[in-house]
Amino acid sequence: MGPDTVCKTVHQYNQVPIPKEDMAKLLEIGADYQKVKNYIYTRYGGRGSLAKIYPGYTVQNEMTQSGLRVQWNMPSVYFYLAIFDALGEIRSQWTRTKTKVIKLAGENGDFSPEEMHYLRFLAKVNNAFEAVINDQPVKLDAKLQRQYDSLAKAVDVPKLHHYLARQVRRHHKKLYTDRADGFSLSAKAYRYENHGIAIATKEKRKRIFVPLTDNNQYHVQIYLKLYPQENRLEIKVPIQVAVRSHEDYSHVIGVVLGQYPMLTTDEGNQYGMDFGKMQLEYAKWLRSQTGSYNSNRQDNPGRKKYHAKKNRYEEQLHSYINQELNRFLQTEKPQVIYLPKLPRPLAGTSNVRANPMAALWQRGYIRKRLMQKCQEQSVKLVEVFGKNISKECSQCGAFGCTEKGIFFCADCGNQMEDRVNGAKNARKRGEGETQSRKEKETSGG
Repeated sequence: MGPDTVCKTVHQYNQVPIPKEDMAKLLEIGADYQKVKNYIYTRYGGRGSLAKIYPGYTVQNEMTQSGLRVQWNMPSVYFYLAIFDALGEIRSQWTRTKTKVIKLAGENGDFSPEEMHYLRFLAKVNNAFEAVINDQPVKLDAKLQRQYDSLAKAVDVPKLHHYLARQVRRHHKKLYTDRADGFSLSAKAYRYENHGIAIATKEKRKRIFVPLTDNNQYHVQIYLKLYPQENRLEIKVPIQVAVRSHEDYSHVIGVVLGQYPMLTTDEGNQYGMDFGKMQLEYAKWLRSQTGSYNSNRQDNPGRKKYHAKKNRYEEQLHSYINQELNRFLQTEKPQVIYLPKLPRPLAGTSNVRANPMAALWQRGYIRKRLMQKCQEQSVKLVEVFGKNISKECSQCGAFGCTEKGIFFCADCGNQMEDRVNGAKNARKRGEGETQSRKEKETSGG
């Protein structure tokens, strides 16, 4: 059983333009917020501070004693949020570093299964990881220490410790932000009143009042995004919504995402048939605007209309994506969805340069919204290995050929649309992985 609620972000907007003096006060808070985050990145982003960033209260106490909050004249409701925002991003950066190092070790090919097991253990256990990259002895609690000692007996410990420390030095990077156009607010830093929101400033007992387009009120930590060029702001509010359960959602399906039909199922049903046409129109408009801007740059210093229309195109695409995903879930009534996990297209590659639609493809947004909607509707979404998923025959497993969107297998004569073949393979691989996992659990492996 999943959780009873799931987090969802709602947005609020100002009803009238923000006065310049009020926007200047908000930007000042944003600049201080940026300053605190960069200080935390610099001081606590390295390997020597790993022990302090979990859970972070040591850093909080040190920052309090430093006197920087008073020196920068920064309200505590913003100062401490900036500290913990920065610490959360540092922790995420360390997770990315560990993932990359272990991935590179696996691709290296020079490590035995026992050595890879040892490296994964170090990456998973924070205290062990911290000790190794700081060249200290590994000391854990009794249970983990026994497990560590057992793994260490089967490998060359100094060799693996040197490898891990060297790779971390090479790939771990300290963070830095040059953005000062947003900041988080705790519930103490704002108050809803008179169809708007009153936001605390750096002046004691002085708040900025912003009329809003809705009357909704919340009492959680929010994020304020500033748009000084347009004299507006956007409030992002994380809320908990109830998860819905559907007794008639019982089907197991495989799906693939595309640029023309947005989504295709293993039964051949397609959703978002106008998606490709809308993206093509957007790509043509962007190309024409880029050419016009480059040829008239000296006479065209502002791009206010350009950005407004660009936002309208993207909002139209996002609205259509959400509409079709809703229709997909209501029509297919899935209990489990298997979706291929494909690598992200690299910017600057020949495919992206030759096809502007590849650069504008909203694949990331579609996946994010599909995941969110599946969580809200108690649908299980499983990502499966996506390599060669459309080139492999869904009936016999042999490699076939694709021409004009039709897949053909010479071995068994299977012929169908390549997207449908890919969706069938997604379901086939997903069900195979699920069955294999169940067998391992049953056998105690």
